[in-house]
Amino acid sequence: MNDWPAVFLGVIAVSTLIMAIIQIGAIIATLRIAREAQQALASMRQEVRPILARATSLAEEASRTVALATAQMQKVDRLVTDLAQRVDETSSVVQNAIVTPAREGMAMVAAIKAAIGVLREIGHHGRPGRHSEEEDPLFIG
Repeated sequence: MNDWPAVFLGVIAVSTLIMAIIQIGAIIATLRIAREAQQALASMRQEVRPILARATSLAEEASRTVALATAQMQKVDRLVTDLAQRVDETSSVVQNAIVTPAREGMAMVAAIKAAIGVLREIGHHGRPGRHSEEEDPLFIG
């Protein structure tokens, strides 16, 4: 019966050896996976760098395009503002050149009509034999 402790000691030694072999296998598998991951990452970096460089250049071009478009819109805004100001100035000049003399002409025409009306009044009252009732024969009052 003295053999049982040796048997158990042998079982423990074999179990420890099996656990050590499994751990070494796990470490080797982990190292292989890590190398493959590093290779995949390096490959991805090589493939992604040109894409990132292209995206960066596209972003820079887009930025320049936006800056140019903004500058052009500012020019158009200034042009429209200047045009509106010139239209206002032209409108004022036209009004001063045409409307003001036309008003003065209309005032002169009104004055001439008033003078003619006064002369007619004087002419109607100055004739002998005419009375104020005869001036408007259709008037009933």
